[in-house]
Amino acid sequence: MTFTCRQCGSCCMFLGDYIVIERQTGPFSFDCESVSTGTPFRAQVDEDKRAIFLDDSFPGQHPHACRFLRPDGNLLRCTIHRDSPPQCKFYRCVVMRILDTEGCLRGTVRGTLDLHSDDPALRAVWEQVVKERPKDDGEAEAWIAAFLKRKGYRVE
Repeated sequence: MTFTCRQCGSCCMFLGDYIVIERQTGPFSFDCESVSTGTPFRAQVDEDKRAIFLDDSFPGQHPHACRFLRPDGNLLRCTIHRDSPPQCKFYRCVVMRILDTEGCLRGTVRGTLDLHSDDPALRAVWEQVVKERPKDDGEAEAWIAAFLKRKGYRVE
């Protein structure tokens, strides 16, 4: 199962403190540092995203967001996708939080539509999900949420 980014920008809204632009080396190129690892990297704005990158109002309105995040219609897009650091490339978002009837978190579903939970009851329900869910990931997410709700869970 592959991960498909929804380009919602949620993962990047608080990365402004983790990816620092050290200096601009050209109109669309930058020397940067991944603060969490102390790793320097060079970033070049992807050619197909240069027009949206030029609008620098978003970083001013969202000072904690990654400096390379930009709105593109209803999407929030990484403008350095090709050159983004490993922490960005390997990140997989949480698309569902599964809570019990009292509101206690019992598990999460990541962008690859796999369950992360230590709760035995939820894991047993998840076995049914795996057997019955639609194979198409686009249809599966809504189906999974509805299935879990029928089983008494709250899904956010």
